[in-house]
Amino acid sequence: MAQHSQAGQPAAPEQLINVAELVGQYYSYTPDPMNKAEAVSFGTSGHRGSASLATFNDVHIAAICQALAEYRQHENITGPLFIGKDTHALSEPAMMTAIEVLSANDIPVVIQRSDNASMGYTPTPVISRTIIRYNQSRTEGFADGVVITPSHNPPADGGFKYNPPHGGPADSDATSVIQKRANALIGDKNAGVKRLPLREALASDLVSEDDFMEPYIDDLAKVVDMQAISQAGLKLGTDPLGGAGVGYWERIAEKYNLNIEVVNKKVDPQFGFMRRDKDGKLRMDCSSAFAMAGLIELKDRFDLAWGNDPDFDRHGIVCKSAGLMNPNHYLAVAINYLFNNRPDWSASLKVGKTLVSSSMIDRVATSLERELAEMPVGFKWFVEGMSKGTIGFAGEESAGGIFLQRDGKTWATDKDGFILCLLAAEILAVTGKDPGEHYQTLTEKFGEPVYQRIDVAASLEQKAKLSNMDKSVVTSQTLAGDPIINVQTHAPGNNAAIGGVKVSTENGWFAARPSGTEQIYKIYAESFKGEAHLQKLIDEAEQLVGKIIE
Repeated sequence: MAQHSQAGQPAAPEQLINVAELVGQYYSYTPDPMNKAEAVSFGTSGHRGSASLATFNDVHIAAICQALAEYRQHENITGPLFIGKDTHALSEPAMMTAIEVLSANDIPVVIQRSDNASMGYTPTPVISRTIIRYNQSRTEGFADGVVITPSHNPPADGGFKYNPPHGGPADSDATSVIQKRANALIGDKNAGVKRLPLREALASDLVSEDDFMEPYIDDLAKVVDMQAISQAGLKLGTDPLGGAGVGYWERIAEKYNLNIEVVNKKVDPQFGFMRRDKDGKLRMDCSSAFAMAGLIELKDRFDLAWGNDPDFDRHGIVCKSAGLMNPNHYLAVAINYLFNNRPDWSASLKVGKTLVSSSMIDRVATSLERELAEMPVGFKWFVEGMSKGTIGFAGEESAGGIFLQRDGKTWATDKDGFILCLLAAEILAVTGKDPGEHYQTLTEKFGEPVYQRIDVAASLEQKAKLSNMDKSVVTSQTLAGDPIINVQTHAPGNNAAIGGVKVSTENGWFAARPSGTEQIYKIYAESFKGEAHLQKLIDEAEQLVGKIIE
């Protein structure tokens, strides 16, 4: 994908969404049951789409919530359902739809109280933590939750994620049932959907408000050494990118006596304050140097700075030494630090990573004498390990991570951008070196890899071909001039299908897989031999994938 001429520049007025029109489309557009592109589809992070494309609207959310209500009944989940929403324009109407349908199905719904700094928004990790805290001492009446967010996706998008009682993303066993039933309901014009008028639902005993924010903040010292950060007197900066955690950082600073400056407090469903991403679009991707250009320009004002995406399950770490860190680089640093600085963690804890994360993590795990739990893309694969406390840290290439409490107990089972950012401050406070400096030390020890991901447009049919491929499609003995040592279509951590292929040599690898939420396929590649070798890996990967989907 070529870089747009305006990448990193402020948003252009003409590209800002018409919020009123978008919300009108949410209520007025109806999906075509015969069009697969307009069906409910749970990818790696729930159902996503846009009202303007008839892929995310009232009909979809009503059907999903009815299917969810029936799923809960079948699974005997009888506790409250916690709902959080981010700052995208479609999140509020989707929450209203959810409340109407869930309450009509006699489900007790709890939403964030809107009279405090949270402004009624709730980040993904806060819902995960709230579910876990509620369920910890119970033997029945378990709670679950929903987060209404399309993550870092553009302003016109909407998203809906379900987190069962374990607190993490629902696995495919759950989402496939919900997806199938939701599409059946839509095919029958939602005749089977129960619904209460919003005012009636809000006035009922089934809908209540609570504060998810303060209990989450109160618990942060259990997972990060907040005292060390405070005592170091670090000057910290953050740009919440207009997301659901925008009101959290000042409260965190106040409670733990931290010097955190929130450089952007704006909440705007148009996200007009954003810098344009690599392709010129507005995308709240805290791992993109283009989207994060505003904060990067301010990096010298702070000892350390960071940003988060709209639902705060991702992190972007900005160091004086390195600027915006590549997510893979920071994950390696975080793993190396945590396993050397958590004395109460078990010696048997594993390191969790996705199959397409950097091999630097493999080398760090080996040096730590820790077993690697390598999983397919999607954080749902780490839930069991984080719940049972067998994985100490789990991370993915797209700037998501989670780790156990300092005492080795479960913190959350979904990605948590807050604690990954605060961990960066702990690392600097405890060691005197920022994460960028720590990564440089790792490269001196293990080599310096170069990593790239590219996105290529693909139809539903082409994505299906790539997803269903097997090892036999790779007939070559070499890749980018080196002997192939491994071809994988299943992840070694759990033997689950990766929905594509990964091909590895001693000096590099590539992986190809279709996106679960967009009409693209992704090629990931990494080389320990430099940029020229990386490009060879990508070129040969594109040739292979092209033959598979032609």
